[in-house]
Amino acid sequence: MTLEMVSSNKSFGGWHRQYRHHSETLGCPMRLAVFLPPQAEQGPVPALYWLSGLTCTDENFMQKAGAQRVAAELGIALIAPDTSPRGEGVADDPAYDLGMGAGFYLNATQTPWAAHYRMYDYVTRELPALLEATLPVSGQRAISGHSMGGHGALIAALREPGRYRSVSAFSPISHPMDCPWGQKAFTAYLGAEQDRWREWDSVQLLRERGAPALPCRVEVGLDDPFLAEQLGIDTLAEAARAAGWPVQIERHAGYDHSYYFVASFIEAHLRFHARHLGA
Repeated sequence: MTLEMVSSNKSFGGWHRQYRHHSETLGCPMRLAVFLPPQAEQGPVPALYWLSGLTCTDENFMQKAGAQRVAAELGIALIAPDTSPRGEGVADDPAYDLGMGAGFYLNATQTPWAAHYRMYDYVTRELPALLEATLPVSGQRAISGHSMGGHGALIAALREPGRYRSVSAFSPISHPMDCPWGQKAFTAYLGAEQDRWREWDSVQLLRERGAPALPCRVEVGLDDPFLAEQLGIDTLAEAARAAGWPVQIERHAGYDHSYYFVASFIEAHLRFHARHLGA
């Protein structure tokens, strides 16, 4: 596997770069963004993998979150993959919450999605292996994300806590089995049998597998229009408490679901991860 550089921009003494490569896991070309802090010139640095939400690409977080300044100070690489496979021959749907831009970070089993939609294996296996072999990025990993990407970060950490030093999420879809976004995606990608859904639901993973030895922080805005119907934050808090997982959940009056919210608290998340990455 090889990386082709698409663009490169100096930023806070480091480099923001877009890359393209062919994904064997997804069976299509993929684009991603990487911010390498200035410390990467001296050797491999720890990495925060950021998973974005519905309709996003690799560009949203890098352009809107304002994370590069603090990442450069802390010596942490930022890695932002796309949110789904894309391209000719890749299944899609006219709706914004299914198909391209809406991969939900799982491994699809249903036709026509199973041919390409294996985002879980891509973000947890193929992409880290590729980047750690070709860029000055170490195997010290943290994971975070927003909305659908918060769901992706939580399930990755809960399913495989040994792969990450810490996990955080902004406005995560915490209990997708019990919300419209999750039910629609899971039915399409995994089929109607709900027993197949359980391994892709953070609340169910906590209930059935217990708490990981992994620090976790969750941020949510109390003026988020999706808070009551889609996110399941209170259910996540209850499941974490019952499992004995000391998740730090911060609730903020006046904040919504947007990147204005993410940008307001991304520094706190980066410093949280830095403590556990040894950065």
